[in-house]
Amino acid sequence: MDEKNNPTYAEAGVDIDAGNRLVERIKPASRTTERLGSMAGLGGFAGMFDPKAAGFKDPILVGATDGVGTKLRIAIDTGEVSTVGIDLVAMCVNDLICQGAEPLFFLDYFATGRLDVAQAEQVIKGIAEGCRLSGCALIGGETAEMPGMYTKNDFDLAGFAVGAMERGKHLPNGVHQGDILIGLHSSGVHSNGFSLVRQIVANAGLNWESPSPIKDKTLGTFFLEPTEIYVKPCLSAMKVGGVHAMGHITGGGLTENIPRMLPDNLGASINLSLLPKSPAMEWLANVGDVAELEMLKTFNCGVGMVLAVAADQLNGIEAELEQYGMQPIRIGSVESDPGVHYSGNLSF
Repeated sequence: MDEKNNPTYAEAGVDIDAGNRLVERIKPASRTTERLGSMAGLGGFAGMFDPKAAGFKDPILVGATDGVGTKLRIAIDTGEVSTVGIDLVAMCVNDLICQGAEPLFFLDYFATGRLDVAQAEQVIKGIAEGCRLSGCALIGGETAEMPGMYTKNDFDLAGFAVGAMERGKHLPNGVHQGDILIGLHSSGVHSNGFSLVRQIVANAGLNWESPSPIKDKTLGTFFLEPTEIYVKPCLSAMKVGGVHAMGHITGGGLTENIPRMLPDNLGASINLSLLPKSPAMEWLANVGDVAELEMLKTFNCGVGMVLAVAADQLNGIEAELEQYGMQPIRIGSVESDPGVHYSGNLSF
């Protein structure tokens, strides 16, 4: 048979050898994320983890999955893909801790039209960095090369995190009227609202190489600032006692996410003038002429995580958060009227 007439998978656009090279190149990054409970490295058909070895006696498992959204478009267009892996991990593990769970392990899904090993390596090294920051093990993943589904250097990401808590330690738990709401600073836009971000940039006649509010940073680099990971400070604060609920401020902003952390019969009172200043939020509000209520239900407005805590434990919790470099701000309180009730105004 004439071998020239025999089609191959590589000719169809899928390079298995490139995938194998990628696995070998990312194994060192994966090994740096190993923790108590890790059982095997990359390369098998599935990852394994031992909760008992991680110190749990009667664990409840908690799972979360998410992506990075259209923030990826900026990363791909600028070629700055090294931090979107941190975003991917952050979006998952920050959700886990809101249930009271400690992240244990993480898996990723990387899909592309044609595998660029160098590009994928940067992305997955970012994922490994996110895992190190959150104390969870990167135990596996999937690289899917799908010609015809993605063009040029386009790719998409999905992440899957599993955590655990001891039975009876779930959040929210014990929330009541008078609890104090603590806000933790965001590092920027995080990973939500980027369809509006991109529209504002385009409407202003700017591009990702345009100057940003931060000296010597382009708009692209400015908006690619990775999502803050709140795992270690929040887990430590929980050990103090008195943390009744936590809310990860993602899509929907403060308006939509705070009710998710409260019982149906309770609400929140928030003084907007107390929210931390954020160059990213100020730029978006002013350049995009975005109304205050739209900002509040689209972006985090400077606060990436909100904790509802007992008033008599407030000082101890704040001190613990500060040990991890957080700057907790008392932004409001839990009240009897359901919903989110704002006073004051955003300071941009």
